[in-house]
Amino acid sequence: MPASAAAGPGSGGRDHRPSDRGLSAVVRYTEYGIPHIVAKDYANLGFGTGWAQAADQVCTLADGFVTVAGERSRHFGPDAAPDGSLSSATTNLSSDLYFRGVRDAGTVERLLRTPAPAGPSRDVRELMRGWAAGYNAWLRKNRITDPACARAGWVRPVTALDVARRGFAVSVLGGQGRAVDGITAARPPADPPAGGSPGAPDPGRTAEAARKLFDASDAAMGSNAVAFSGAVTADGRGLLLGNPHYPWQGGRRFWQSQQTIPGELNVSGASLLGTTVVNIGFNDKVAWSHTVATGVPLNLHQLTLVPGDPTSYLVDGKPERMTPRTVTVAVGGGAPVTRTQWWTRYGPVVDRLGAQLPLPWTAATAYALNDPNAANLRASDTALGFGKARSTRDVADVLRRTQGLPWVNTVAADSGGRSFFAQAQLLPRITDELAQRCSTPLGRAVYPASGVAVLDGARSDCALGSDPDAVQPGVFGPARMPVLRDAPYAENSNDSAWLTNADRPLTGYERIFGTVATQRSPRTRGGIEDVAAMAERGRLTVSDLQRQQFANRVPVGDLAAADVARACPAALPDDPEACRVLAAWDRTVDTGSRGALLFDRFWRKFTGTVPAAQQWLVPFSAADPVRTPRAVNTAAPGFAKALADAVAELRAARIPLNAPLGAHQFVVRNGQRIPLSGGTESLGVWNKIEPVWNAAGGGYTEVAHGTSHVQAVGWDGSRCPVARTLLSYSQSSNPASPHHADQTRLYAGERWVTSRFCEKDILRSPALRVVVVRD
Repeated sequence: MPASAAAGPGSGGRDHRPSDRGLSAVVRYTEYGIPHIVAKDYANLGFGTGWAQAADQVCTLADGFVTVAGERSRHFGPDAAPDGSLSSATTNLSSDLYFRGVRDAGTVERLLRTPAPAGPSRDVRELMRGWAAGYNAWLRKNRITDPACARAGWVRPVTALDVARRGFAVSVLGGQGRAVDGITAARPPADPPAGGSPGAPDPGRTAEAARKLFDASDAAMGSNAVAFSGAVTADGRGLLLGNPHYPWQGGRRFWQSQQTIPGELNVSGASLLGTTVVNIGFNDKVAWSHTVATGVPLNLHQLTLVPGDPTSYLVDGKPERMTPRTVTVAVGGGAPVTRTQWWTRYGPVVDRLGAQLPLPWTAATAYALNDPNAANLRASDTALGFGKARSTRDVADVLRRTQGLPWVNTVAADSGGRSFFAQAQLLPRITDELAQRCSTPLGRAVYPASGVAVLDGARSDCALGSDPDAVQPGVFGPARMPVLRDAPYAENSNDSAWLTNADRPLTGYERIFGTVATQRSPRTRGGIEDVAAMAERGRLTVSDLQRQQFANRVPVGDLAAADVARACPAALPDDPEACRVLAAWDRTVDTGSRGALLFDRFWRKFTGTVPAAQQWLVPFSAADPVRTPRAVNTAAPGFAKALADAVAELRAARIPLNAPLGAHQFVVRNGQRIPLSGGTESLGVWNKIEPVWNAAGGGYTEVAHGTSHVQAVGWDGSRCPVARTLLSYSQSSNPASPHHADQTRLYAGERWVTSRFCEKDILRSPALRVVVVRD
């Protein structure tokens, strides 16, 4: 190890060499509690990472381990709701039935035994082993001060297998994890059926429900990311701005660190809690970020059931029996609950996808869900490969070799001036030809609308097949995936790959990846406008990325605010104040913006009540996708009412119509109100936050999800990257920690952390604190 890892300011002159007995690491903390973890190998690096994560997030981590153990009902009751970070389950009992079923089936154990590249590498398995040991060592040696779990009996040691199970849960979030309630509630129909037999799903209604379910603009996760090539930067080197939008509470938060194995790995960035690697980050040559992709990582198979036997189905006319999985869940203060899940050659039987998309199991038909990510425990290998990459070509090679990303795109830049985008996510191999040939009548409506294929499960010639370059059967190989290399800019804001660069649109991919030549979201349109203008201006630096992050421009305001203000006097003839406020609004969502709150509340009501086809006078045109639709339809039925309702709502809450946004958009940390800038998905704001409206509490009083770990990265020819970072909700969930809200205050002030990547910068930190952690 470098000598500086073993000693430095705050070391007190003690011997800080790692112990040869058991696992150990050196953790050097700099400003805002960011740990720089140094270890001699992967097991020891995992140890230091597990220790440091526990120190900041022990209660959140412990809660997640209760989830993957299938023991929430035992500790928190069967009817309470999980935090949603590891599945879509709406009750603890549903969550437990699913995860206990995963445990009973030995699913993760099989994946761990699978040799690489289809299974995880030895390095990743060592990281998991070390992470569990580090977490456990922290528990043994420290008293928990976080009131969320202090003295709680459900905080307990974990194993490497538990860590792997948590990784599995993250991998299947878009597939089985999205359908947990449907898996655990699916029951064969009664004979005779109680209350009558349910009818077949209506194709039109089901297609619309599927479209909404998989609409990225309605998701609890999203992101922006842009890579600029050296053709438009000041020094010919690449630039990357990553702005993922993730939950601000619960187990799907990010956590910052730097991981170093001298001579092997040196990477800085953010990890999803409970993971062993840096998921989004940078090194001295490459920076990358992810955005949630539009690819649908599941499909359905419609089963034709054997007459008189609803747990058997036909394939090429021959019956196959479903496999029952009987699962028992312990319930605190009550009797255990036992349920049976039903599995097929395609996957589990489901009776719904979300509350709004029923898939009834009748005497004639059932639906089975295929999730290829249920055989994918490779995401950590992908992230580890990125951490070692020396160029965007290496990033592309890592994606080709590991094929581990379940539901995200990758945007990257390097010090050589290259930019890169790839929708390299693991998707079922649903070609448009297969969907055309094998879709059921329901599938013929649902697939074009949503990308969810419903295939005829009674035909073996409707099997998914394999690509020769795919690491597992039934999925697309890398050659079929949308990729953009070395464009002046590559940008994604959760729409499909089509307009990654508006001058070089990507086409030719299958519908399951996303749409082509369809209307883009306001955030995508605003993002393309912004980054295209930046690229046109040229001579870009990291400072330009920082300005873009907090520009807080409202694209919908630029499109609609003038029309709304002009129509306001006719809509509100007795309320000239509201019209003056809207006309004077600066069309930003800075904390000092007056009128932003009024427009925001109006726009939510307008778009929530007026059909999309009636909202604009100029419709969408694929020939002008960034500038259309436009010209808000102020004559639409519902326009005047939406405006009047927004005014009435603010006045009823005693909020002045011209109040500065930050006075009524804030979070409270340790009793202190922290005003926040930023805006919602519906407004198209880059610096996205989705706050929770609480009129009685003063407005928007908490953030559900939005801007999380931001990084603006470039290079200047030295060995040290030029990087600025920000973790909007701070490192620790413990209100007693000094790092519970320190970066939240930075975020509110639109200030950044200067990353300390190189040894000289780490040692110069005035906050440097060196801790040696040992097993």
